[in-house]
Amino acid sequence: MEKTGLVRGRYRLLERIGRGGMGEVWRALDESLGRQVAVKCLKPLGPELDEHSARVLRERFRREARVAASLQHRGITVVHDFGEDDGVLHLVMELLDGRHLGQVLEDNGHHPLPLADLVDVTEQIAAALAYTHRQGVVHRDLKPANIVRLADGTLKICDFGIARLARDMDPGSRLTSAGIAMGTPHYMSPEQISGGSADHRSDLYSLGCVLYELATGTPPFDQEDAWSVLVGHRDTPPRPLRDHRPELLEPFERLVLDLLAKEPGDRPGDAAELGDRLAAARYAHPAGSPVPLNEPYEPRLPAWTRGMTTGAKAVGALARATPPDVSTGLTGPWTGRTGPTATGPPPQAPVRPPPPPGAAAALARRHESGLTLARRGCWAEAATTHRAVAAEREQILGPDHPDTLASRYEAGTALLRAGRPAEALTEFERVAELRQRALGPDHPATLLVRQDQAHVLGRLDRHFEAHQLYAAVLAARERADGPGHPDTLRCRHNLAVTLGRLGRAADSYRTASEVAAARSRALGPDHPDTLITRHEVAHALGQLGRWADALRVYREIAAARRRVLGPLHPDTLAARHEEGVSLGRLGRGAEALELYRDLVEQRTRAGGPEDPDTLRARHGVGVSLGRLGLWPEALSEAREVCAVRERVLGPGHPDTLSGRREIAVCLGWLGRWEDALDVYRRVARDRENVLGPGHPDALASRGDEAHCLEQLGRSAEAVEIYRRLAGLRGRGPAPG
Repeated sequence: MEKTGLVRGRYRLLERIGRGGMGEVWRALDESLGRQVAVKCLKPLGPELDEHSARVLRERFRREARVAASLQHRGITVVHDFGEDDGVLHLVMELLDGRHLGQVLEDNGHHPLPLADLVDVTEQIAAALAYTHRQGVVHRDLKPANIVRLADGTLKICDFGIARLARDMDPGSRLTSAGIAMGTPHYMSPEQISGGSADHRSDLYSLGCVLYELATGTPPFDQEDAWSVLVGHRDTPPRPLRDHRPELLEPFERLVLDLLAKEPGDRPGDAAELGDRLAAARYAHPAGSPVPLNEPYEPRLPAWTRGMTTGAKAVGALARATPPDVSTGLTGPWTGRTGPTATGPPPQAPVRPPPPPGAAAALARRHESGLTLARRGCWAEAATTHRAVAAEREQILGPDHPDTLASRYEAGTALLRAGRPAEALTEFERVAELRQRALGPDHPATLLVRQDQAHVLGRLDRHFEAHQLYAAVLAARERADGPGHPDTLRCRHNLAVTLGRLGRAADSYRTASEVAAARSRALGPDHPDTLITRHEVAHALGQLGRWADALRVYREIAAARRRVLGPLHPDTLAARHEEGVSLGRLGRGAEALELYRDLVEQRTRAGGPEDPDTLRARHGVGVSLGRLGLWPEALSEAREVCAVRERVLGPGHPDTLSGRREIAVCLGWLGRWEDALDVYRRVARDRENVLGPGHPDALASRGDEAHCLEQLGRSAEAVEIYRRLAGLRGRGPAPG
C-alpha cells in the first residue's frame, strides 16, 4: 500500500512501524473518529492459491478477526475493525506505545530480566490467558514478539489466531504436509509439533517457553537447526532453570518446568492457577520475603491499577497474586481522594494506626481463600469469608479503600449466587456509593457494580428500579465507550430483559433486536452473546403473542447452539425447552409432548433425574399430556414431579409451587373441584408468604381460587376474592 493510502475510505496510513513475515503494520489515522490506530496488513494471497482456497482463507480471517474483536481485557490488544481492501486483508487495532518482549530482551543484551519483572510478566500474562481461555479462545502462537510491554508496565497479548492464519496464506512457509509452521519453533508445544489438536494447555506450554527465555536469556531448546528444536520440544526434558541462573528459587523454577511438561495433562490445570501458585509461594517463603526470590522486591503495578479494586471480577489473577504491603494494601498507595463529581477540597484520609505486622498479608490470604471457595461453588462459605475480611479491612484500611471494597464486592457476588439477593444488594449498594465517591460515576469499576446492583434489583422483582439504574449505566457507557462497545451492548441487553419484565414487550423486542444485530455484526451470528440476545428477542415475540415467530427464532438458536456447543450443552437444551413452550402455545400438543420427552432423556443424561432442569422438562410433559386431554396421565406426572421438587428444592420454591398448581389444574379438569380448591388455596397462601400478597403470581393464585369457587357454585365467596384482587392490583405490586 502507498504511504498515504486510504484504506476502505477511512484509515489513512501515515507511517510503517513494523514489517515481518506476515505483512506490515502501519500507524494510521481513523478519519471517522479522529484517533490514531494500528493497521496490520497481511500479505496478499499468494498466486498459488486457487479460488476455493482463497475463499476459505478469507472466511477464516473473518472468523478469527471476529473472535479477536470479541476479547475485552486489559491484557489483550483491542481489535477495532477488520476487512479487505484491494485484495489485502487487514486488522485495525489500538496503537500500542511499547516494545514486545523480544525487543525488551534485546534492549537488555539478551540478559535475563530482573526477578521482580519476571513475576510481573507471569502474573499479567496468566491473567490475560485465564480470561481468553474462559471465553474458549486459544492463542496457539504465543511468543515474545506477540507480547508487548507498554511504557507503564502493562503487558498486552497480540495476534490471537492471526499469525497462524497468515502462515497458512503462504504455502511456502510450511515445514511438512502436516502444516507445522517453520517461523518460530522455539515456542511450540509437543502436541502442535506432532500435528495434534491444540487447546489452552498448548498456550501454557508456550508461556513456559517465554518465561524460560526471560528468566535465563535463552529458550529452553536453542539449537541452530529447526528440526533439533522441534525434536527437543517433543522428546527432551529442558535443563533446569537454575543451571543457567542459580539465584532463582525452586518455586518459580518448578512453575516453569511444570508448564513445560510434555503431556498436556501434566501441566497446570489453567492459567489462573499460575497466579495462585505465585501468591502461595510468596506467603509460604520461609524467609518472609513477599516473593519467592532472594533479592529485594518492590511492588510495581501498572498504571491502570491506580484506584482499581482487586476482586476476581475486577482484575483477576494479577491482583489476587500481588503481594500485600501494610502501608498500601494490594492496590498501591491509597489517598481516599474523591471522584470528579465531588465538590470542595478533597477530604483528608483519616489517620489510622499502623496495622499489626503481617495483618494485610493474612487478610490477603483469607481473601484468596474466599475466591477459592467461590471457584468450588461453596457460595455461602465464600460469602461468610469475604464479609469477615471486609469488616477487618475496613478497620485497618478504611471503608473506601479498594481492598475493603473488593471484599465487599466479592461478598455481594457470593451472596447472590447463594440465593440471598437482598443481602447481596446491600453489599453492592455500599460498594457503588463508595466507588462513585472515590472514582467517579463513570469509572469502569463503578459502572460494573452499579450494573450488578441493577441485576439484583431485577432478581428481587423491583424491575422499575432496575430499569432506571440500567438506563443510567447505559448512558454512561455510551458516553465513555460508544454504542457498539461490548460493555455497552451487554447493558442494553439487560435493559431489554428488564423492559420485558415490566410488560413493555414491544420496547423489549425493539431493543433486543437492535442489540442482536449489533452483536451479530461484531461477533458473528453464532457467538454465545448474539444467541442469548436472540433468545430475548424470541421471549419478547412470545409476550407479543407472535408464537410462530418465537418458535422459528428458538429453533434457529437451538440449531446454532447444537453446532457450536453440542447437543447436551445447557444453553442448547434451554432453547429446546422454549421450543416446547412455543409449540404448546400454538396448540401443537403432540409435537410438544414428543420434544419434552426427548428433552427429559437428554436432561437426565446431562444432569441426572432430580436436576431442576430435568424436572422442568417433566413438567412440560405433564402440561402437554393435559393439552391432549390425557388428564389422568397428566395428574400422575404432575404429582411425581411435585413430590421430587418438594424434596429437592423445598416446599416454598417457585418451581414446587408451579408444580403443585399443575396438580390443581388436572384435578379441575377431572371434575374434582373440592380437591382442586384445597390445592389452589395452599399455593396461594405459600406464594403470598414467599412473594408477598401483591406479587403477580400470588394474585394469579387467588384468581385460580376464585375460579374454582365459581365452579362449585360459591359465587359470593368468589366475588369477595375478586374485589380484594382489584384493590391489590390498584395499589400495584408490593415491595419485594
